[in-house]
Amino acid sequence: MADATFHDGREAPLNLGALSAEDLEIIASLAQDAVFPVTEITWRPAERRFALLLNRFRWEDKAAAEQRGRPYERVQSVLVIDQVLSVASQGIDRKEKDLVLSLLSLTFEPGADGDGHIVLTLAGDGAIRLSVEALEVTLRDVTRPYHAPSGSAPHHGV
Repeated sequence: MADATFHDGREAPLNLGALSAEDLEIIASLAQDAVFPVTEITWRPAERRFALLLNRFRWEDKAAAEQRGRPYERVQSVLVIDQVLSVASQGIDRKEKDLVLSLLSLTFEPGADGDGHIVLTLAGDGAIRLSVEALEVTLRDVTRPYHAPSGSAPHHGV
């Protein structure tokens, strides 16, 4: 019986947490270009929890897809932000039930004593700003990956 090799390993769904701005940068890079319907935004004030069900581009798989000549993938993921005191948004009409939003960036603006604001910047000049008591964010894949409908990787002209 031979030892297992790197190639024997299987990819596992992401399940990441962020308690610092540096941790959040990793989650932000993996959630960049995720798309989600406006109907998949949940704010539970009593639980101090804000959540999104995202269709996340699998940035961590991009190079492997290109190397193997297979389609790019997306996966449904839940982005949860805890310790949320208040939520404000601009450029989002929650009444427009068919509205699909695209996440461009996720940043933390620190305040005093660990509190601050988490800002979700959306394509089309939209934004969601969360006032948080502390930085506590999780990103967890909840489905199997599927072929990206566009067939291409997101790109940003700079």
